Amino acid sequence: MATQEQFATTTLQPASRRKQRAIWEQRLWKGLLLTILIVGAVITSMPFVWLVSSSLKPLEKVFIFPPEWIPNPVRLENYSEALLYKPFGLYLFNTMRIVILNIVAIVVTASFCGYGFARIRFPGRDFWFAIVLATLMIPYFVLMVPQFIMFSRMGWVDSFLPLTVPFFFGGGAFNIFLFRQFFRSLPEELADAGRIDGCTEFGIYWRIMLPLSKPALATVAIFTFLAAWNDYIGPLLYLRSDYNFTVAIGLATFRGVMKTEWNLLMAASTAMILPVILLFFFAQRYFVDGLVLSGLKG
Repeated sequence: MATQEQFATTTLQPASRRKQRAIWEQRLWKGLLLTILIVGAVITSMPFVWLVSSSLKPLEKVFIFPPEWIPNPVRLENYSEALLYKPFGLYLFNTMRIVILNIVAIVVTASFCGYGFARIRFPGRDFWFAIVLATLMIPYFVLMVPQFIMFSRMGWVDSFLPLTVPFFFGGGAFNIFLFRQFFRSLPEELADAGRIDGCTEFGIYWRIMLPLSKPALATVAIFTFLAAWNDYIGPLLYLRSDYNFTVAIGLATFRGVMKTEWNLLMAASTAMILPVILLFFFAQRYFVDGLVLSGLKG
């Protein structure tokens, strides 16, 4: 009897030791991973911290080395001077016009095209969808020159038309792909029930599928907002008059030939990036949904 108890004790001790070792190794890897994430977060946030700090400094203290992370003295008037240095109210209004038009155009047309590729059977559907996806591999700079020539001959230069009208024709390959993936994940029985009730194909899209696609709609709207808000190349190409400038172009005009008010530029940049930061904190789950939706049933 004593021999059996000794055998059981000797066999349990190595097992418990291996279990404890596995627990400690797991805790060690979690701690190491957490340390790496914290260090990475600190490193990536340093430029933003320096931006905010410089926006509260006098001009002569912006580029001192080593950097002064806590401003002394704090110049809150940099923000009022920066926003009055240029007509940023007008720039913000112009940017919001472009953003709203792009969101409406892309959400409506991309969802419509995505529904067609997902639910309607027509000859060559997969071939044309492959053509749409192939456009993702074409860089914007390849199309920039022919588009500019076309829009200039149409007389659209120095207007918002080149920055808004093209989005009413499909809404972009990625957005079509995202909506197609989402619509294919919805049960086919919903559409069959609509057809039984006498609903047309457009009615099924508008009354059944679109209300159910709120996650995809929100994701596309957020991505469109970020793209239009941060767009610099498009407004730089097509906008000539100061009263048509957007926020991105307005920030670029802070840089002068002889002198640049860097503290005012940092203050204006901080003020203009706040909407993007607020959007991220209030809608960050939709950013993750955008990655998840693109991997749904194909």
